[in-house]
Amino acid sequence: MLDFDLAESYEVETRRLKEQVKRNMERFPDDFMFQLSKHEWNELIANCNPALPFAKHSPITPLAFTQEGVAMLAGILRSQKAIDVNIDIMRAFVALRQYVLGYAELNHKLEDFMITTDIQFNEIYQLLDEFATHKKELEKPQNRIGFVLR
Repeated sequence: MLDFDLAESYEVETRRLKEQVKRNMERFPDDFMFQLSKHEWNELIANCNPALPFAKHSPITPLAFTQEGVAMLAGILRSQKAIDVNIDIMRAFVALRQYVLGYAELNHKLEDFMITTDIQFNEIYQLLDEFATHKKELEKPQNRIGFVLR
């Protein structure tokens, strides 16, 4: 997202957003935020002219933020909207962590179940194998006991 769109979303002025970013540059590595080049900015203006009527007159190229940068902005801006978004982000992280931990616990229980049932199935298989072997021995023709007429 571009700086002026985020400023509108977070209900702050674009210049205030840029001031906060400049004061907190260590929080915005290249994979969180970057400045559009003049060529990229001109391409954006050419392709989105109706959406950016003020852009032709701006000599400064905007900052572009990735999703991580958008989240970081919510932490450094002081508008009520930014504070609300930051709180929502924190709640989402906690919910996601709880989900992952629940999934890990479920996965552990499933592995224990598989190990237990695997042992039980091995025991059942051994018993069935022994039964089949014993049955084959019972089915072998046996010599009769006693007097045999020839």
